[in-house]
Amino acid sequence: MAEHNESAAYPVGLRLAGRRVVVLGGGQVAQRRLPALIAAGADVLLISPSATPSVEAMADAGEVRWERRRYADGDLDGAWYALISTDDPDANRAASAEAEARRVWAVRSDDAEAATAWTPATGRSEGVTVAVLTGRDPRRSAAVRDAIVEGLRDGSLTAPHFRTHPAAANATGPAVGHVALVGGGPGDPDLITVRGRRLLAGADVVIADRLGPRDLLDELPPHVEVIDAAKIPYGRAMAQEAINNALIEHAQAGKAVVRLKGGDPYVFGRGMEEAQALAEHGIPCTVVPGISSTISVPGAAGIPVTHRGVAHEFTVVSGHVAPDDERSLVDWEAVARLRGTLVLLMSVENIGAIAETLVRHGRAAGTPVAVVQEGTTAAQRRVDATLATVGERVKAEGIRPPAVIVVGDVVTVGTGTGTGTGTGR
Repeated sequence: MAEHNESAAYPVGLRLAGRRVVVLGGGQVAQRRLPALIAAGADVLLISPSATPSVEAMADAGEVRWERRRYADGDLDGAWYALISTDDPDANRAASAEAEARRVWAVRSDDAEAATAWTPATGRSEGVTVAVLTGRDPRRSAAVRDAIVEGLRDGSLTAPHFRTHPAAANATGPAVGHVALVGGGPGDPDLITVRGRRLLAGADVVIADRLGPRDLLDELPPHVEVIDAAKIPYGRAMAQEAINNALIEHAQAGKAVVRLKGGDPYVFGRGMEEAQALAEHGIPCTVVPGISSTISVPGAAGIPVTHRGVAHEFTVVSGHVAPDDERSLVDWEAVARLRGTLVLLMSVENIGAIAETLVRHGRAAGTPVAVVQEGTTAAQRRVDATLATVGERVKAEGIRPPAVIVVGDVVTVGTGTGTGTGTGR
């Protein structure tokens, strides 16, 4: 006969919804374990003469039934599961014996070897429950659990979905996929949000902008279809309507689609246009905010967009349309009167005209300006100038998009190199 390891445990997930669970003791152990039992839908009976304030609050809210007394023989009658955690060793031993006699799986907080069940180190992420048992080493169990849960959350550990939940399918037709509009941040792949990275790791199709964190695409499994939706300024571009159609087509095919965008989807990212197109076709859409280049790129270059005693406001303006263009929606005269920081996006080609307009409407010609190209990436570089010189400096230095332009006294704060200096960083 094979030898059996008495310390080994057979892992299993208990479905306790509507089933009676008895918890003996209302101290710290119960306080940690009760929320999960409540979340599982268990019919919890707490037996204890006292309880911590948190446990008492659960009872007051009707989440558990509380009998304020000590354990008595017969309390485990009809129970499916028991948590034995009183401060009375004799009561714990008696309750454990009753659990054994009644064939009730029981956890003991004071003597794991005497228990018939062990509580694993448990964590959850996006519908996945991770439970880890390492025998007599609970700290290692917790460390392994944390590593797995963190991997699931940040997308470094992932597995595809093989079953569609019935509620996600259309009862009268094929299942509809899902689209996530993910803000990838300013360029550094480490600056995408945890949720964005997780959704990217689980995607079937990724429709990516040129300004998205391109390095993340190399991490995708081979089966993931990557579609280039690059909107290169003044060059080849994929029409917005074509992008919308691609999102709709793949989602209607039941796929998980990620629209990977630079910065934030709703900051000059046309994310709302895509969300509206999806809504018109009844396609569910999740918007994942991203770190906007308006604050992150100046920060990476050592420039605070606000600073005590220097700037109490910052204004973000798109300069993709020149100030004298009838299509411009910007009140440049009003912008010029502002005393705070001005952050310009998509303004490289028009910075000369923008600077002249700001000076003409009252902003000082000597106002410091910093131009940060490809901020947060290995290719980042910074050029400093003033409103009077920035147009020529950008041309002389060969600055190309993407670049963020900062106008204001904050340019010379902190690690700024001052106005009129050459390229840096």
